Amino acid sequence: MLVMGIDPGLSRCGYGVVRQKGRVVEAMAAGIIRTDKREPIPRRLHEFQNELVELLDAYRPDAVAIEQVLFQVNVRTAMGVGQASGVAMAAAVGAGAEVFEYSPTQIKKAVTGWGGADKEQMGKMVQTLLGLPRPLRPADAADAVAAALCHLAHRPAASRIQAAM
Repeated sequence: MLVMGIDPGLSRCGYGVVRQKGRVVEAMAAGIIRTDKREPIPRRLHEFQNELVELLDAYRPDAVAIEQVLFQVNVRTAMGVGQASGVAMAAAVGAGAEVFEYSPTQIKKAVTGWGGADKEQMGKMVQTLLGLPRPLRPADAADAVAAALCHLAHRPAASRIQAAM
């Protein structure tokens, strides 16, 4: 099972790819997709889509786990995150992957066992779970890998729910 996690954002979108074989989970890739804030939003969304499609083509994930946007203080930021999330969902479906959304609390609980974990705790647990020599940087990449790990933890239930819908 190959899962791509996405921490959506228009300026910086984290992505992470993990593979599970039996009980072994390994990191395949992690990073961020950046867009230039000086460019118009339609052009940024197009650039983001192109880069994401390249990653989806390169890794061919079975599933894509996206962190849901539940609350943002800045409306402009929330719009960009929502737009990036929509583009990511459409690109993933276009690549033949199933798409699953998880709340930040679900991701934190699945990775650390506590829904109130902070970024540092999340990064440390991602490092530990994957046996990495150091925490992933930037935090957006670690958050994306955490979304992928969350999906692996919830996969049996998530697949049954998706099939029922």
